[in-house]
Amino acid sequence: MPRHRPLPRGNLIVVDQRSADILRRLTELTADDAPTHGGRVLSYVYDSGLAELDELARAAAGSVQAINGLDPTAFPSVARMEADVIEFAAGLVHGSAREQPIVGLVTSGGTESCLLAVKSARDRWRSRGSSGTPTIVAPVTVHAAFQKAAHYFGLDLDLVPVDRHGVVAVPDVVARLDDHTALVVVSAPCYPFAVLDPIVEIAAAAAARDIDCHVDACIGGWVLPFWTQLRADAVGEGTEVRNSLAPWDFRVRGVTSISLDAHKYGFAPKGASVLLFADRDAKRAASFATTRWPGYPVVNPTMLGSRSAMSLAAAWAVIAYLGTDGFAALTVRSREATLRLRECISGIPGLCVVGDPVGPLFAVASDSSVPQQDRVDPHVWADAVRALGWVLQPQPGLRQSDGPDLPRTTHFTVTPVTGNEIDALTDALATAADQVRGIPPVDLGELSGALPQLAVDDGADAATAGAILADLGLGGDDAGPALPDQLAPVMALLDVVPHGRSESLLTELLARLNER
Repeated sequence: MPRHRPLPRGNLIVVDQRSADILRRLTELTADDAPTHGGRVLSYVYDSGLAELDELARAAAGSVQAINGLDPTAFPSVARMEADVIEFAAGLVHGSAREQPIVGLVTSGGTESCLLAVKSARDRWRSRGSSGTPTIVAPVTVHAAFQKAAHYFGLDLDLVPVDRHGVVAVPDVVARLDDHTALVVVSAPCYPFAVLDPIVEIAAAAAARDIDCHVDACIGGWVLPFWTQLRADAVGEGTEVRNSLAPWDFRVRGVTSISLDAHKYGFAPKGASVLLFADRDAKRAASFATTRWPGYPVVNPTMLGSRSAMSLAAAWAVIAYLGTDGFAALTVRSREATLRLRECISGIPGLCVVGDPVGPLFAVASDSSVPQQDRVDPHVWADAVRALGWVLQPQPGLRQSDGPDLPRTTHFTVTPVTGNEIDALTDALATAADQVRGIPPVDLGELSGALPQLAVDDGADAATAGAILADLGLGGDDAGPALPDQLAPVMALLDVVPHGRSESLLTELLARLNER
């Protein structure tokens, strides 16, 4: 596969000096952005490494720029492209294993897919005559989108504790199921630790109680179907290769819906996810319709009304170009790079990979089995790696109310292009570890004056939150808030500040980014 060449930003055609000035300004605005290609960012972006694929997606999106997905009767191409994308996605997750055809939706992203899965389950739970407040049961590692869904749609979220490796015990989940449970959610795999939840057992328990079971495969849905195709001899001797995975898709009895993001390992531009249902009525329950106003009849299969067809067309084109063989080949590259990185981490004293991750992602924690002076704090390490030119994603620890504390970690998302720079990356990981080994986690002593105020209550209005940010050195100036050069101090703050207060502070910090 050819190496990726730099791509121009934007699709504007320079026809006059004004256009040139606008493009120059756009280049200035994006100058501080993390690089979206080349593999230097190991989260957020999913780079296939194929320049021709990006060009194809760009052209496909531009060709439908003016189309409105609100009304497929006016723009039938929307429904046709959606049908093709849904059919391909259903084939990846063994949709043919079901007697009834798998149906689905194309959404704007994983969060919307998760929200609609919850809305569908809630409405179906109510349609069966249930009353009161419905509940979502899920491991604590379930994606935060389900916390958002519970908040938006008025459900309770019952989070089941996991062990220090991110594994949930099936009996603990089953014990939470009752008449108020509208939905059980499991992950394939979960984002924080890349754990493949025990889907077979949990889905069976849900089915026995007539409870919907959603598999969040937003990050794994386009890559796990090909994950075991890697040859054992492709990664060298002594490297462990898992050549089988427990069933996690529509082959599993009791799985009623699956979400899988085309803009992750489907390599489409941002704004494309697929939500699949094993039941037509479940799909209908996700939608909204009204004729109770004097305007046009409103029928929205997704959260949005007017919808751009650009991400859909790009996803459709990428799928048509790659096909199953192309996705399989890209998965091999992602897996080879993942195994190389995990092997690298295992050879760095003071660090360890958390648990038994599945897919092209994993989390790294400090190795508590070695003496303190030999440990590497994952957040201090991530900042040191960033200084060497690579962007990793720090994840805070979590104190579970009825389970063990989960470690502070640094997250890796590996893409096919990661392998192009694997030697430089592994050198940077080892070098950074040597630089910070033995350095303890960030000491919040210098912030002790602000900490009592932080712990007063859970919430804070904008003025109070702004004052606290200023005390922490994040208040900024007239140009806007001051974003930290290093994230380890911010992550350390999250370890000690109550969740409600830290959430209000982060909300305030991000809200101010576009306020002048």
